[in-house]
Amino acid sequence: MKTLGIFGCGGLSEIVVDALINGLLPNYRLIGTMSRTLSSAQYLANKVNSVQKATHCDAFDSIDEFLALKPDIIVETASPSALKTFVLEALKNGSSVVPLSMGAFADDEFYEEVQKTALKSGAKVYIPSGAIGGLDVLRTVSLMEKASVKFNTEKSPDPLVNSEVYDEQMKTLRREVFNGNAKEAIALFPTQVNVSVAAALASVGTNDINVSINTTPDYIGDEHCITINSEDISAKLCIYSKTAKIAGWSVVNTLRNITSPIVF
Repeated sequence: MKTLGIFGCGGLSEIVVDALINGLLPNYRLIGTMSRTLSSAQYLANKVNSVQKATHCDAFDSIDEFLALKPDIIVETASPSALKTFVLEALKNGSSVVPLSMGAFADDEFYEEVQKTALKSGAKVYIPSGAIGGLDVLRTVSLMEKASVKFNTEKSPDPLVNSEVYDEQMKTLRREVFNGNAKEAIALFPTQVNVSVAAALASVGTNDINVSINTTPDYIGDEHCITINSEDISAKLCIYSKTAKIAGWSVVNTLRNITSPIVF
């Protein structure tokens, strides 16, 4: 039985809690929830405590107190900046981490430090697929031979209202608002393109993947299309999601794989 902690207590974390309550994570016990807003952490803790009788889950708004629990695995659903505040200390404590805010790893020095810390402690970082898929294909082809990778995102302009690329014409016209690499994309849109960094890390790296972000008026949800080409292989995968739920469920799948005798 593994102990579990959750950092960031929004809707995606609630998907994980509900999966645990519904018996989809039978090898885990949730022992702590962490949020800057204590009431959010308390809500999830209360929810699981209503059915999880053998183990009590505590709520925290202090990172140090949360990390002192030393859960076997910490699920992160907050933000790249939040991930940076705790992941190194968590790994030093022996806690493995399942992060949705993979954009933090576009920082090369930080990513290298995470790898070194994990190797030294024996803990691991398990990167879930988030709102995309095909990370296994990207990694396989990139190991096999030199490849090029393109990552195209289609979304509504609404999530970009507070970004520097936004203007009123985006309400009526389709537009490519960004074209560059994943490192540049996550710097410009810290919470919008974490999955492009995951795709980059699984393949050619954050400097060499081509990222295109396009907005369409009244578009609902997000579509991410990943294309990889090499001498032997050509593959394209497009995933449309009306909501962000698939990201939360990708964490559930990752947690199940960690304890499963057969891993997909």
